[in-house]
Amino acid sequence: MIALDTSSLVAYLDGSSGQDVLAVDVAFEQGQAVLPPVVLCELLSAPRLPRRARALFEQLPLLDILDGYWERAGLLRARILAARQKARVADALIAQSCLDHDVPLITRDRDFRHFSRLAALQILA
Repeated sequence: MIALDTSSLVAYLDGSSGQDVLAVDVAFEQGQAVLPPVVLCELLSAPRLPRRARALFEQLPLLDILDGYWERAGLLRARILAARQKARVADALIAQSCLDHDVPLITRDRDFRHFSRLAALQILA
């Protein structure tokens, strides 16, 4: 399994280039693409989301929310903030989903580097 972040999935669908876009393509080809639940929420929040994109997003498997997830996510975010790094709530929730399932995250969002460095989140791209 390989988790996809909103930033890379949108770039992939827009036809952008980059290592993350190539990694998304490989994840789809190999049937390994999964979404953290917060990413699905972010994607479906687009007011003018085309039906085709919505159908794609809704067919992708989701990472399960495990017992204690909310507490772990809060503590993870506190650890990042204590190190005086940026930690948006959505990013902390996405990172915790990936950490709980020990899956790498494909992202172009540089804010996840703090989670990688301080919490061992594996980032691809």
